Amino acid sequence: MSEPDQEAVEQCDQPTVIVRMADAGDVYVSWRWVDGTAAPGVSVLPGDDIDAAVRDLTAALPAPETAGGLEKALTSGAFATPASEYELGRTLSRALLPVTLAGQLYDLYRRGVRPHIRLQPSPRVAQVPWEIIAPDRDVRLIDFADVSLLAPAGIVHAPVRVPRSWPVSRDLPVVAVLDPRVPGFRADSALGSVLGRMDRPTPLTTRIAGHLAAGRLRPSAAEPSGVFRRTDLDRAWLSRTLRAGASRLIYVGHVTAAPPESGQSENTELHLACTAGAVGFAEAQRDHRPLSAKDLLLGTYTLEPEPVAGHELWPIPARVALIACESGGDLRFTEALGLTAAMITGGAELVTATRWPLPTDLAYQRFGATPGATPLQDAICAVDAAHDEPDPVRYLTAWQRERLRAWRETGAVEHSPLLWSALATFTT
Repeated sequence: MSEPDQEAVEQCDQPTVIVRMADAGDVYVSWRWVDGTAAPGVSVLPGDDIDAAVRDLTAALPAPETAGGLEKALTSGAFATPASEYELGRTLSRALLPVTLAGQLYDLYRRGVRPHIRLQPSPRVAQVPWEIIAPDRDVRLIDFADVSLLAPAGIVHAPVRVPRSWPVSRDLPVVAVLDPRVPGFRADSALGSVLGRMDRPTPLTTRIAGHLAAGRLRPSAAEPSGVFRRTDLDRAWLSRTLRAGASRLIYVGHVTAAPPESGQSENTELHLACTAGAVGFAEAQRDHRPLSAKDLLLGTYTLEPEPVAGHELWPIPARVALIACESGGDLRFTEALGLTAAMITGGAELVTATRWPLPTDLAYQRFGATPGATPLQDAICAVDAAHDEPDPVRYLTAWQRERLRAWRETGAVEHSPLLWSALATFTT
């Protein structure tokens, strides 16, 4: 395959293909082009091949709960070098991309058209980073297309959902919960700081300074450093602030994902600055009670004499970013009721979350990144910028393509898809 000039690929009147997958021993794939750009199709993908590809992917991902699990991902796993990462991308492509659909996508690409793939993966393949699958050595799916994930229809059309519109709300404040202090946990502990000290100029403090200067950030602070590692950003503060009106929400911190084998995605937990005395469904941990997806969905139902529904306690703005370990794990469950689903049920029309645990900037520096590189902060800034754009999917995918170019050219670990392909945007 020959690759056309990236900048020449036309984005106007972007064709859209909806791809749905279902597990039934093998994996069944169907697709249709919204505007009839190409013929619809159906394919059956061998389950054994998919299982083998997913095992290869899983082995390459960070496993912070395992001794050496993070170091392996950064230094010797498939994401550590362009050559090994390409082999993973090729394996995923052979197992997961139907030949007919690949041909349709490439035909558009050769004509200078980059379509939008709206994908609903099955639980079996929910962690797959579709952006990096490699039909050919010089071409990745992200070169072919912009990619987003479809939120489950049952969530989008839930009777209690009151969707919020970005064009209507875009001038409202940005609510930012950035590395909050979790009560009972030191900065260097399991639920400690993910960003480190933010009392000096960094890419993220520079961006936050811009929001503060515009008067649109909540919480407010005299200096950017005053926004990070706060102790007052608990569920009560979040409720008051969201009910006052917001254009979007960005969270950077810790998420504890429910294990897929539990079948209880609603137990996925967001860690704010809530003490153990906070009212909620999650079990207390030391002096801390996490805010679970179940809390966001049910509010105080069964917990208080006069309960308040979740979408009333926390009216979620139109756009949400959850930059935390495996915050976007909903689709790994047959019943997707995790944090992404809770945000959409609460009103969001677009959520960017992550497929797997993310290395911190400190981890990158300890395991071979270029001195001074801040890949996690760069990713946070990219998502934050994307969510202020008319088309966040297109903006964020373009940024991911820039990261792919840097990875191809330098092979530096801070440009590896290990971080940037973890990001997935769910749309309604």
